[in-house]
Amino acid sequence: TFPRLFTAPPPPPFARRRPPPSCPKYLPNQSLIMSANLLLPLPVPSPAATHAQLSFPMSILRRLGPRHLTSSHLLHRRHLSSFAAAAVARQDTVAWTQAPLSEIEPVAESLFHVSIDVSDHPDLAASHTLPGQYLQLRIPEVDKPSFLAIASPPSFAASRGAFEFLVKSIAGSTAELLCALKRGNVVELSHVMGKGFGIDQIEPPEKYPTVLIFATGSGISPIRSLIESGFCAKQRSDVRLYYGARNLKRMAYQDRFKDWESSGVTIVPVLSQPDNSWSGEAGYVQVSCMCSSPFSGIGCLLIWYG
Repeated sequence: TFPRLFTAPPPPPFARRRPPPSCPKYLPNQSLIMSANLLLPLPVPSPAATHAQLSFPMSILRRLGPRHLTSSHLLHRRHLSSFAAAAVARQDTVAWTQAPLSEIEPVAESLFHVSIDVSDHPDLAASHTLPGQYLQLRIPEVDKPSFLAIASPPSFAASRGAFEFLVKSIAGSTAELLCALKRGNVVELSHVMGKGFGIDQIEPPEKYPTVLIFATGSGISPIRSLIESGFCAKQRSDVRLYYGARNLKRMAYQDRFKDWESSGVTIVPVLSQPDNSWSGEAGYVQVSCMCSSPFSGIGCLLIWYG
């Protein structure tokens, strides 16, 4: 089975990076980090801790470089290779549903808004129950499918009969072919997959008053679904989204920021390569958070995607 827990020896990048003296030096105690399928305690390094003494639960393996992998991690990697091979072998067993594109348009540099009409397939629409879920998309006559996080909230599929996605066009990929299609073209969808964000694990709001959300690039897609699904943001004292992009031309969903703010989420855009006119946060999202207003570690949740 696919390993859901992967422990890496070095601390996370935002713990390794040395912050300025004015910034909080360490992540707060009792913090949590949640990925699309996982909610785990986040270990907090002490001043005396070394890299060898630290372990960090990771569910997104691509954040780890080869130099970080020990023999036990290589075993996990072999398991992943076996899983990938098995996944390819099972492609023919996936039940594919044909559905037409209802919208496709660029919304930022290299990023496209894609809407797919599933109104004729109510069972497929109803299978989207939690933000953070995803599915496979295949273009007819193209063997390799693409895994896409669903950007629209589950209520959108129920009321509008559609799935919305934010797709990054990458040269030579299925995503590039998808972004070149037109309205009315038919694609194939798998069933909805994944356990989504465990929203029930951050209830009641008074127990988790601080929620810090991080997203970069097209990783904002499932975060949109999370925010628009609602997680009692207004009932929490401090909910922030740190959204990183190279520049404003590469930042999607700027037209939604006002609505997200009105729902109780403070939006903090962070640009890694801003122009001279930019007066907001610059650099990396994790450093921007560490250098912003301090927050209590009690009942703090970190959500990272991107």
